[in-house]
Amino acid sequence: MASRQSQRRLSKEYKSIQTTPPPFITAKPNDENILEWHYIITGPTNTPFESGQYHGMLRFPQEYPFKPPSISIITPNGRFATNQRLCLSMSDYHPDTWNPAWSVATILTGLLSFMTGDESTTGSITTSDNVKRKLARESLQWNIKENPRFTKQFPDVVVSNKQELAKRAQAEAEEKLKALNSSNCHGGAGGAGGGRGGGANLGMYQDGILAEQPIDFSQLDKLDPEDRARILVEHEKRMAMLETAAASANHNGLVRNLLSGGGILGLAGVAIAAVIAAYFSILRRG
Repeated sequence: MASRQSQRRLSKEYKSIQTTPPPFITAKPNDENILEWHYIITGPTNTPFESGQYHGMLRFPQEYPFKPPSISIITPNGRFATNQRLCLSMSDYHPDTWNPAWSVATILTGLLSFMTGDESTTGSITTSDNVKRKLARESLQWNIKENPRFTKQFPDVVVSNKQELAKRAQAEAEEKLKALNSSNCHGGAGGAGGGRGGGANLGMYQDGILAEQPIDFSQLDKLDPEDRARILVEHEKRMAMLETAAASANHNGLVRNLLSGGGILGLAGVAIAAVIAAYFSILRRG
């Protein structure tokens, strides 16, 4: 139960942090308990945490602002152990160094600064930058799938996370499709022999059009089912377009051949041969 003093102070700080939020930080109290705050730290650019989304909690004592809160982080991050109290100068580990003038914004700004540094403390862990980057990429998905406290406290962020993840999935599927198409084009060049024709093989030139190779299904098996389905649908659409273009090109090529000098001479030669054959046939019957 919050005291009147802590209630007033934390309400004032909430209004302040809404008006001027610190960079990379979002924070709000639990609707049911103002002594429990939830925060989101967005990983700063040019750090291993870039684009990561880290949810954590501050638990304030009734005596706040004269006593410090406990600090913990929930989202896996590679810098701090999850769901454990962190030992910082602004946390309940060090009430002797606490300054009542410090606020929620001060605490979280200090936490962010410590997070991007390399100092060790109780609750910190050591991982490589690659691990931190991997966890940063997975953090949005983890928060909406594995973190019920996050979904309850930040429903609007859950919506934006889903939209961002959909964009990422689309971009990744397009990159994988390009890689598959590029691999197929290079792989089919030798089989095509650099020639034209090969009507059934859309991976060769057809009247000046470089069509797509069929998908290598051994590579598709390595993809996620959702990516695989998306790539197959996109490939079918492109194959249909290429077949239409190839048919049109073949028709236009035939017309061009007939209208060209070589085509006319060829037809004339056929006609003359037919007339001569008919003439000798009449002579034999006569």
